[in-house]
Amino acid sequence: QVQLVESGGGLVQAGDSLRLSCAASGFTFRDYVMAWFRQAPGKEREFVAAINWNGGGSTWYADSVKGRSTISRDNAKNTADLQMNSLKPEDTAVYYCAARQRFNGGVYDAKNYNYWGQGTQVTVSS
Repeated sequence: QVQLVESGGGLVQAGDSLRLSCAASGFTFRDYVMAWFRQAPGKEREFVAAINWNGGGSTWYADSVKGRSTISRDNAKNTADLQMNSLKPEDTAVYYCAARQRFNGGVYDAKNYNYWGQGTQVTVSS
């Protein structure tokens, strides 16, 4: 049974940092690109960051978080983390972990992802 379980969300103030974690099970983690998406109330789900399957190469970031966020993975522990710094109220959203099989299309498009977590709420107060 495939599972992606997010943790680390919460209520923080603008300027604070958060580290989101995603624990994966039920599939061959090292063969999947891992990503984070987010969805704010009334808005569509949007790409935040992704990291290549082997972890040692490519990463991708949305312009809105570039320079403030770092995505990482540990293929030995089957985890993928998103470190977010200098948080802004506009970062408020439910954050989802997602897994995409290798060579399954572009990393920015949610429809290319095979598995999704249930999400963790991040709320940034001004």
